[in-house]
Amino acid sequence: MKTALWITLLGLVGPAGTMAGTITGEVTARGPEAPAAAAAAGAYASLKYKFAEKVDYDRLRDFVVYIDQAVPGAEGQLTEGAEVTQRNVDFDTHVGADHHVLPIIVGSRVAWPNADEVFHNVFSMSDPKEFNLGMYTKDEPMKDVTFDKVGRVDVFCAIHAKMHCIVLVLPSRYFAVTTARGRYTIANLPAGTYQLKAWHERVPATTKTVTVSADGETTVDFVLGLADLPTP
Repeated sequence: MKTALWITLLGLVGPAGTMAGTITGEVTARGPEAPAAAAAAGAYASLKYKFAEKVDYDRLRDFVVYIDQAVPGAEGQLTEGAEVTQRNVDFDTHVGADHHVLPIIVGSRVAWPNADEVFHNVFSMSDPKEFNLGMYTKDEPMKDVTFDKVGRVDVFCAIHAKMHCIVLVLPSRYFAVTTARGRYTIANLPAGTYQLKAWHERVPATTKTVTVSADGETTVDFVLGLADLPTP
């Protein structure tokens, strides 16, 4: 089963014998406001800056929303069949719109097949998981890594400069990747109070305290931006 489908089906089954609720909502991003003088100057129309790519916050996709704590009854559950394919000199996580981020449950194993005709390398120097799989081709045995600590793991290829992906290792199966419209649903969550986090690699994450009823639906929306970062 493809990992993207697995993530969708995950939330359909709750811990046996428990009453469960649902969290749903929308995640958007808001960029900083440029000074009026900058727009009036028209510098971006010059040849020097004409092709400088700007971040389009309205078009950011693939936010990950998750319960940022252990959930009773979900212990020992793992992501099955997760893989990141090295294809067309890029990493393909098979998840979301840009296939750049792979959310998994802590303790899960991820396979790293090489589908290209050239050598690739897979390595990370991130604190939650440091590893180096060496160089290998599509004709060599597939390699895998078990991610046993929660956190963000940035993965690179030592050969090709633009190859980069993120494995987001999460505390439990209660997470969701937003749709193209920024919507998410986390279903069959046992009743209780939780720390709900919305994450994106390009903007700071936001956490909200949410109380989930035994059989109802709770709506929680997020707007991620730079406003809460401290100013030196």
